[in-house]
Amino acid sequence: MTIDTDTDAADTDGGDSLTLALAQLRVEAGAVEANVDRALEAVSRAADRGADLVALPELFNVGYFAFDLYARNAEPFGGETFTRLRDAAADHGIAVLAGSIVEDLAATDAVETPADEGLANTAALFDADGERRLVYRKHHLFGYESAESHLLVAGERLETATIGDFTVGVTTCYDLRFPELYRRLVDDGVDLVLVPSAWPYPRIEHWQTLSRARAIENQAYVATINGAGEFDDATLLGRSSVYDPWGVSLASSGDEPALVTTEIDPGTVADVRDEFPALQDRRL
Repeated sequence: MTIDTDTDAADTDGGDSLTLALAQLRVEAGAVEANVDRALEAVSRAADRGADLVALPELFNVGYFAFDLYARNAEPFGGETFTRLRDAAADHGIAVLAGSIVEDLAATDAVETPADEGLANTAALFDADGERRLVYRKHHLFGYESAESHLLVAGERLETATIGDFTVGVTTCYDLRFPELYRRLVDDGVDLVLVPSAWPYPRIEHWQTLSRARAIENQAYVATINGAGEFDDATLLGRSSVYDPWGVSLASSGDEPALVTTEIDPGTVADVRDEFPALQDRRL
């Protein structure tokens, strides 16, 4: 398996920077083994390029729009997909956002669940030692011409984790339309938000504008990790991007598979919030 395109950029304001990689994978509906192989190759490739953290798209193993395959391919939290990515993180010495899979809540016993049964859209963050640092289940389930809200249980917990000198939070795709979720993360000290997604055509402007807005209004890095590929009734638009706390795009891709890398600096967040202290003027 190969990733077709590489995109690089740099943001070096000094301090203890982190090299972030976004793995925009080609996702095939129901081709779990091939999709996971692509993910593992992306982890290896990101590590070879010196990345400290690599992030994967939403439902990269089964495909977001393969709704009729969710139940058949659901796994417990400690199932094969997360286990292989956890092991890859440790083997390559790189943090991995495995974001996300369809989780079988009834079969999960390794972590707390929002319900005793049902399915969830679940991401996990593993550090460079393969230790679980964060679990996130998608909070806002898409109802517009989508089966997601009928098939899945919404998440309830909003965890954060420390990777390098960053405090990291995770949201998923449709969550971008709900800014109050990001305010909660900022109140918890987050300065980098990872957003695994399966955003389709034609809503390019929404994808880019909402992502940039979440970065600007929260004065934080926002990294959006989309998939690539076609389904029966949807095509993923790619365009994975890293936005800095000013809302500037530091690195981005087109709609083909890509490995996007850039350096980000926690000192930049502090500098922006000090120079333009809008968060201090909040009244709600």
